Amino acid sequence: MTTEGMTIPGVSVGGPGAGAADRARSRRTTVPTATTALWNHPGVRKAAVDAAVILIAVLDVWLVIPEGAETYSVWLSAASCVALVARRWLPFTVVLLTFPGFIAGWAQLAAMIALGYLATRKQMHWQTWVGAGLVWLSRFVLWPLPDFVALTWREHALSAIYGVIVAGMPVAIGLLIGARQELAARLAELAASRDRERKLYAETVRADERARLAREMHDVVSHDITLIAMQAGALAAISPSGDAERTARTIRQLSTRTLEELRALVGVLRSGTEDDGPQPDLGDLSELIRAADVPVQLAVERVPEDLPPKVSAAAYRTVQECLTNVRKHAPGATAFVRLCGDQDGLSVEVRNDRPDEPQDGAEFPSGGYGLTGLAERARLLGGTFETTPTPDGGWRVAARYPVAF
Repeated sequence: MTTEGMTIPGVSVGGPGAGAADRARSRRTTVPTATTALWNHPGVRKAAVDAAVILIAVLDVWLVIPEGAETYSVWLSAASCVALVARRWLPFTVVLLTFPGFIAGWAQLAAMIALGYLATRKQMHWQTWVGAGLVWLSRFVLWPLPDFVALTWREHALSAIYGVIVAGMPVAIGLLIGARQELAARLAELAASRDRERKLYAETVRADERARLAREMHDVVSHDITLIAMQAGALAAISPSGDAERTARTIRQLSTRTLEELRALVGVLRSGTEDDGPQPDLGDLSELIRAADVPVQLAVERVPEDLPPKVSAAAYRTVQECLTNVRKHAPGATAFVRLCGDQDGLSVEVRNDRPDEPQDGAEFPSGGYGLTGLAERARLLGGTFETTPTPDGGWRVAARYPVAF
C-alpha cells in the first residue's frame, strides 16, 4: 500500500491543520461581554424602553405644569404617565386612561405615545380612529369648560388645527411603522417561498440525476458484471479441478456479490430515499479477509456487537478499500488491521509493510476516489481520517468514528 494511488492531497479530516484553523478562527471571534448579553435579552430591552417612555412623559408633564395647578390635574397627569406601562398589551385601554390626564391635566405627550402604539397595533381599526378623536378633543377643549367657552372663534379654529396635528402625527407614525412591519413579514414570506421553490427544483434535478445514474449502472455495469460471472462459471465447468477452478469460483462469487450490492444501490437511487440500502458490516470482515488474497494480521480489541449500522459499514469499507490498495499497489506486502473500541468511539487502523517483491510494469487504474470517499464517510459521521507513510516504506490509514457506547 504505497503512496501511489493512496494519497489524498489536502484531505485530513480533523487533523492538526484543522485544530490550528479552529484556534485561528476562535481568536478572530469577538467574545460578547456580559453587558451586551444582558442588553440583548428581550425582557431587559423592553423594560428599558418602558422606563424611557415613562420618564419622557413625566418630564413633559413636569416642564409644562404651571405653579398652583389643581391637585386633581396633577394626579390625572401622573396616572396617564403610569398607564403607559400597559400600552403593549392594552393599547386602546391605555388611550382611554390617558384621556382624562390630557383633557383636564398636562399629559399631552403621554396621550400621543399611547395613540401611536394603538395605531401601530391596530392600524385602520375603529379603535384607532376613536383614540384619535379623543386625543383631538383633548387638545381642542380647554379645561375648565367656562374658560373654553370664553375663547374667540379664532382661538377655537387654531385649537382645532393644533388638535389635528397632535392627533394625526402619532396616527401617521403608527400606520407607517405597521406598514413597514407588514412589508418585512411579506418579504420574509416571499424569501421563504423562494427557498422552498429552489429546494423543490434542486430535489427534482437530483431525482432526475439519480434516475439517470441508476439506468447507466443497470444497463452498463450490471451487464458487464453479469458477463464476468457467466464466463467464470463456464471456466469452472471446463476446468473441474485445480487452481483455475478455484480462481473461477472466486471470480463468480465476487461477481455475484457485487451484482447484489449493485442492484440494492440501483434501488436506492430510484427510490430517492436517504437510506443507503443494505450495507456490509464488521460481521462480514472475516469473509472479506479470506477473499482478499492478501496476507492479513487482524487484531480486534473491545469492539462491541451493537455498533450503529453506519459506523460498522464505514469501518468495513475502510478495511475493504485498504486491502484492495495493498493488493493493487503493494503486492506481497502484509496488511495489519487493528480495530479498537473505547468509551469515545471506534478506531480503525490499516497499515502495510514494504512489498517483498518488486511490482511489475502493469498498473491498475486508480483515481484516488476510494480514500476520498472514506474521508467523506468519516466527516459525515463526525470522525477523523488520515493517511501517512510509515518509516519502513509502507503506508498507514487511520480512521476514528465517535460512538456513544
